[in-house]
Amino acid sequence: DRISQRNSVRRTKQDMSSNWKVTSSNLARKTFNPIRKYVENLAVKPNKDKAFIPLNIGDPTIFGNILPPEVAINAVTKAVLTCTNNGYAPSMGHKKTRDALAKYYSRPGMEFTGNDVILATGCSGAIEIALTSLAGSGDNILIPMPGFAIYSTLIEGFDVTVKHYKLLPERAWEIDIAHMISLIDDNTRAIVIINPSNPCGSVYSRDHLLEILEVAERFKIPIVADEVYRDMIYSDTTFYPIASLTSTVPILSCGGTAKRFVVPGWRFGWIFIHDRNEIFAKEIRPALTNLSQRILGPNTLIQAAIPEMLTDTPQEYFSSVMKIIEDNAHLAYNLLKSIDGLNPIMAKGAMYMMVGIDLDQFTEFDDDMDFTVALLRDEAVSCMPGKCFSYNGFFRIVLTVPEDKLRIASSRIADFCNRLSSLYHVLLISPEDCLKVCEMDLPLYPFENFVTIA
Repeated sequence: DRISQRNSVRRTKQDMSSNWKVTSSNLARKTFNPIRKYVENLAVKPNKDKAFIPLNIGDPTIFGNILPPEVAINAVTKAVLTCTNNGYAPSMGHKKTRDALAKYYSRPGMEFTGNDVILATGCSGAIEIALTSLAGSGDNILIPMPGFAIYSTLIEGFDVTVKHYKLLPERAWEIDIAHMISLIDDNTRAIVIINPSNPCGSVYSRDHLLEILEVAERFKIPIVADEVYRDMIYSDTTFYPIASLTSTVPILSCGGTAKRFVVPGWRFGWIFIHDRNEIFAKEIRPALTNLSQRILGPNTLIQAAIPEMLTDTPQEYFSSVMKIIEDNAHLAYNLLKSIDGLNPIMAKGAMYMMVGIDLDQFTEFDDDMDFTVALLRDEAVSCMPGKCFSYNGFFRIVLTVPEDKLRIASSRIADFCNRLSSLYHVLLISPEDCLKVCEMDLPLYPFENFVTIA
């Protein structure tokens, strides 16, 4: 009968599979992206009675309130319609595109030619090429904590150790230089800086960048600078490309179009090679070329569109995008800092803000992961836990959300925190005012959980 036939087929498949042993590669087993794992594997579901508001993923296209510039759309359309950009490009990228980028980002003291530019599949692809050109099995690199998790994801599978140096929230997320130095050993191959910062939204001052350069110069360690948010700076802040501040430290600077042009799905990035003294000439430049040949460069349609995108996109477009983000930063900061138990750290650039959680006040939770999961479950607001950036006690919010949704999300976060505050709070009122409250014959709630201090 059919049942016995199915059982027979099942036993045959089991017998056949028992003779096979197919294992995954060491690289695959050691590759782990905590952000994607958190986002894509959450068991908890958002409160179905409330509209879901995602403040977790750094994708400015999610809400549709920020669109790419018309120039970019037209340039790509033209690249498609000409039918002249459908073939392979040189592995480092088309010369016209590399020349355009070099011209656009050169400045006095930091001049580039097209030969100093390598194109990649997104800024993440640029980061992978940069890191693997410098470090291999048994080596280590230094990355910030908190910091973008992609560095560990890309490099640990190659048996490269990642060491995390501390950032200081009380100093607007500056690097703890002494701690950075304590991590350096004979196997340290690169210092990674993320400026402007993902996840912190901080922007380093000129003086602080000089401190970092002093460390690199002293220990003769090159810098990999993730500057993908270099053009996304708030109006009261100045950005300094770290390569513009040194004539001696060799630097690989990584960037891309994802956030500035609001096109993360186009996957276009680059590496700028800053090396005045040709320290990279013998080994690293050839290594970068070799590694670029693994993928044969990014999408040729986007390569063809880049020169026009750089020269013809009006500054008004970029200013309007940054006004949305900066206004949202101030709004979120002011709303969240008024919530007892939360401590937002004001951003200066990029599109993120980190918010501290007083876990002593929210005793129901062991860490920020528990906090953000419960927030999603109860309020349908998704934030990225600091644990995804190797930093407990914080969560990250994205600032590209429409203002009305940001206000609603902040209100829900306030409701969530107010419900879960610790049993006793301190009410700072004078004894006289306290007596007046008592004389009003009000119900004990909401004063039952407060202690007055004279």
